[in-house]
Amino acid sequence: MTKSSQITKFFIFFISITFELSKANEMDHLLSFKASVKDPTRSLSSWGHSKSICTWNGISCTPNKTHVLTINLSTKNISGEIPPSLFRLPFVVSIDLSGNQLYGNVSEGLFSCLSLKNLNLSNNNLTGGVPSPVKYGTGFETLDFSNNMLTGKIPENLGLLSNLKYLDFGGNALVGEIPRSISNLTKLETITLASNQLSGEIPFELGKLKNLKWIYLGYNNLSGSIPIDLGMLPSLYHLDLVYNKLSGSIPLSFGNLTNLQHLFLYQNKLNGSIPPSIYTLGSLVSLDLSDNRLSGEILEEIIHLKNLEVLHLFTNNFTGKIPNSISSLPRLRVLQLWSNNFHGNIPKDLGKTNNLTVLDLSTNSLSGRIPDSLCNSGYLSKLILFSNSLFGRIPVSLGSCHSLKRIRLQNNSLSGGLPKGFTKLENVYFLDVSNNDLSGDVNEEKWDMPMLQMLNLGNNKFVGGLPDLSTSVKLENFDLSDNHFSSNIPTSYGKLKELMLLRLSRNRISGAIPEELTSCKKMVTLDLSHNRLTGPIPRGLGQMPVLGQLDLSENQLSGEIPRNLGDVDSLVEVNISYNHLRGRLPSTAAFLDINSSAVAGNDHLCGGPHDDSTSGLLPCGGDDHKGPTMAVWWGLAISLGVIMFVTIITLCVFIIIKKRRQRLLQVQRMEMNDGIWEIQLFDPRASKNISIHDIITAKNDSNKKFVVEELLMSVNNLWEEISQFGKIRHPNIVKLLGVCKSEKGGFLMYEKVEGKCLSEVVHELSWERRKRIAIGIARALKFLHYHCSPSVFVGEMSPERIVVDEKDEARLRLSVGGGLFCLGPKSFMSSAYVAPETKEAKEITDKNDVYGFGLILVQLLTGKGPTEAELGAPNGVIGWARHCYSDCHLDTWVDPRIRDQKLNNPNEIVETMNLALQCTATDPTARPCSSDVVKTLESIIKTKRCVLGLEISK
Repeated sequence: MTKSSQITKFFIFFISITFELSKANEMDHLLSFKASVKDPTRSLSSWGHSKSICTWNGISCTPNKTHVLTINLSTKNISGEIPPSLFRLPFVVSIDLSGNQLYGNVSEGLFSCLSLKNLNLSNNNLTGGVPSPVKYGTGFETLDFSNNMLTGKIPENLGLLSNLKYLDFGGNALVGEIPRSISNLTKLETITLASNQLSGEIPFELGKLKNLKWIYLGYNNLSGSIPIDLGMLPSLYHLDLVYNKLSGSIPLSFGNLTNLQHLFLYQNKLNGSIPPSIYTLGSLVSLDLSDNRLSGEILEEIIHLKNLEVLHLFTNNFTGKIPNSISSLPRLRVLQLWSNNFHGNIPKDLGKTNNLTVLDLSTNSLSGRIPDSLCNSGYLSKLILFSNSLFGRIPVSLGSCHSLKRIRLQNNSLSGGLPKGFTKLENVYFLDVSNNDLSGDVNEEKWDMPMLQMLNLGNNKFVGGLPDLSTSVKLENFDLSDNHFSSNIPTSYGKLKELMLLRLSRNRISGAIPEELTSCKKMVTLDLSHNRLTGPIPRGLGQMPVLGQLDLSENQLSGEIPRNLGDVDSLVEVNISYNHLRGRLPSTAAFLDINSSAVAGNDHLCGGPHDDSTSGLLPCGGDDHKGPTMAVWWGLAISLGVIMFVTIITLCVFIIIKKRRQRLLQVQRMEMNDGIWEIQLFDPRASKNISIHDIITAKNDSNKKFVVEELLMSVNNLWEEISQFGKIRHPNIVKLLGVCKSEKGGFLMYEKVEGKCLSEVVHELSWERRKRIAIGIARALKFLHYHCSPSVFVGEMSPERIVVDEKDEARLRLSVGGGLFCLGPKSFMSSAYVAPETKEAKEITDKNDVYGFGLILVQLLTGKGPTEAELGAPNGVIGWARHCYSDCHLDTWVDPRIRDQKLNNPNEIVETMNLALQCTATDPTARPCSSDVVKTLESIIKTKRCVLGLEISK
C-alpha cells in the first residue's frame, strides 16, 4: 500500500470518527432538551427510541441525513425551561418552539450558534431580558420573541444582527427607547415592537431601511412627532403607529409611499389637517386616522384613492362638507366619520357606485335628506346617522334594503311615515328612529321582522293602534313612548318572551292592562305611564321575577293594589301616582320606603299606621258615619279588634323586613386576631347567618353553600368593579354574594354551583348537551357586553371558568381584578384562550371575548383545546380547524362522542364550526359581536333563549 493511500485512509477514518462524535453530541443536546421540559402530549416520545435522530418527531436533517437542520415543535404544549445546549447544535438552521408554555430566561448563548438563521420563541411565558447579540452571531434572518413576558430594554447593539429580515418583539413588557443601531438592519423587511411599554421618539433611522415593508410600533408610549424619514421607504406596505402619544402633524413625505396599502395612526394626539399628498396614495386600501385632534376639511382629491375600502376619520375635529368625490370610490366598503363637525348634505350619490357595507356619519351637523342610493350595493348592513339635523322622508329605497341589520336614525328632524317594506326587513335586529317628526299609522303594513331585538319609535307623531309584533319573538327592548298611539295594548305582547324593556308612556292608550303581559318573565322595565288605562293592576305583575322598574302613573286605574306587588326583591322603583286606586299599600319591600310623589293623586289610598312610613298617606282607619246602631257598634268593635291585631302583626312584619334588609346590606365589622374585618353583602337573601367568620373559615370548607376566593389585590382599589360585579344577575353567570376585607387582604363570596368544569366533562357530552352549553355561554357574554353599564369583558374565556351544572346549564364565573376579568397579569396574558391582539394590546374588548368563545366552540365540536398539539398545523387548533373545515370530511374532525351519535341534523355541526371560525378571525373587526353570535347560534340550533342584555352599542 502506497504512502498516499495510507494517508487517504487515515483521513477518511478521521472524518468518520469526527462525524460520529458530532452526531453523538447532537443527540445529547436534544435529549438534554427533552429531559428539561414536560411533554404532556408525548410529542417527544420518539426521541431516544431510534439511533437515527432524523426520524424523531419535529426534527429534519440535511439531505444526506448527517446533521440536524431544523427543529419544529410549535404548539406542542411543552413546558419548562429551554436548556442552553439546544443552541449548541452545530448545523441547525431553524428552531421553532412557538405556542408552548416555556418559561425562564432566554439563553444568552443563542447568538453563539453560528449556523442558526431562524428562531421563533413566540407565544410562550419567557421572562427576563432580550439577550445581547455578539459580533459573530450575525447570521440571523428571523427573530421572533413576540407574546412573552420579556422585560428590560432592547439591546443597544441590536444592529449587529445585520442580516435580519424579520424582527418581532411585540406583546412583551419592554421599556426604554428603540435603539439607534437599528439603522444597521438594512435588510430588514418586517419590524414589530407593538404592545410593549417603549417610550421616547420613533428613531428617524428607520427611514434608512429601504427594504421595510411592515412597521408595527402601536400600543406603546412613544411620543414626539412622526419622523419625516418614514416617508422615504419605497417598499413600505403597512404602517401601524396606533395607541401612542404621538403629536404634531402627519408628514407631507408620506406622499412618497406609493406602495402603502394600510396606514393606521389612530389613538394618538396628532393635529393639523390631512396633508394633500395622502390623496395621491393610489394603493391605499385602509386609512384610519380616528381618535386624534385632526382638523380641516377632507379634500375632493380623495377621488384619487381608487383602491380605498376602509376610511375611518371619526372622533376628530374635521369641518366642512363631506366631499362629493367620496361617492366615486368604487371599492369603498366602510365609511365612518362620526363625532366630527361636518356640515352640509350627505353626498347625494353616496352608495351609487360604492360597495358600502357600513356607513356611520352620526354626531355631526349634517343637514338635508338621506340619499336614495345608500343601499345600491345590496350589502349595506349598518346605517348609523343619528344626532344630526337631517330632514325629509326616510328613503323608499331603504324599505327594500334586505341586507340591513342595524339602523340608527334617531335625533334628527325626519318626517313622513315609515317607507313601504321597512317593517319587513328580515335581517334587522336593531331599529331606532326615535326623536324625529315621523308620523302616520305604523300598522299600514304588517310587521314581519323575525330578528328584531331592539325597536325604538319613541318621541314621534305616530298614530293608530300599537303595532303587532308577534313575529318578533326575539324582541328585548321596545319603546313606543311619546307618540299618539291609541286603542288597547295587544294581548300578543305577552308572547314576547325575551322582552326586557317596554315603554308605552305618553300616548293615548286605553283599556285594561292585559294579564297576558305578565307572561313576559324577563321584563326588567315596564313603563305604561301617562295614558288612559282603566281597570285594576294585574295581580301577575307581582309574580314577574326580575321586574325592577314599574311606572303606571297618570292613568285611570282603579281597585286595590295587588298585595303581592313587590314580593320579588328585584322591584326597586314603583310609581302608581294619579290613578283611582284605593285601599292599603302592600306590606312588601317595594313599598316600605316609597316616596310620597310615587303614590300621590289616589284619593282613596292609605298607608297603614306604621310610624316610619314615607308615603305621606294617612294611616288606614275605620268608618266615620254618624249614628251607628248597636249591631254596627258590636261589628265595629270586633272589626277594630281584628284590624288592630292585623295592624300590629303587619307593623311588626314591616319593621322586621325593613331592619333585616337594612342589616343584611349594611357593612358589618368584626375585630379578629389579625385586625378589623368588614363584610358587605350584595344579596339580602344570601343567608340569614353569614358572618365574617363564615367567609374567612369557609375557604377550604366544601360543605358551605358558597365559595370563597381570596383577593390578592387591594379591595379598595377594586371597589368600583366589585360593586358592579355584585349587581350582575343572569342565569348563566355565577353570582357574587358579598365581599369581606381588611387592611391585609380580602375575600369574595360566590354562590356555590353544583357541577363540574367544562374541561372535565366535555368529552362525555352528547351534541344536544353541548348545544345547550354553547347557547348558555353566548347569552352570558351578550348580557355582560350589552346589559351591564359599563360593559363587562371576561378577557379569558377558558373552560375552567365555566361550570356545567346538573341541568346542563353553563355558568360563567368571573373573577374580579383589573376590570372584572383576570386572575392576575401572568395567568391572563399566558392563557391559550386569549385573543392574539389582547396579548399585544394589554386591553380587553368584546371582540376578545368572542375569540375565546370561538375556541370553546371548536373544543365543543372537536374535543380539542388550543393546547392540544398533535394537530401540527400553523396557528395551532385554529389553523387545524380551518384546514379540516375546508378540506376534510366531517367525520375526520368532529369529536368521536358526537360522531357516534345519530344526528338529526348534521348540518348543525358544519354551521356551528363556521361560526367558530368567524369568531376566531385574526382581524378583530371581522369577528361578530356577541349579540350576533347568539342570533346565529339560535338560527342554527333553533332553541329558545335565556335572559339577554339590552342592545346599547353602535
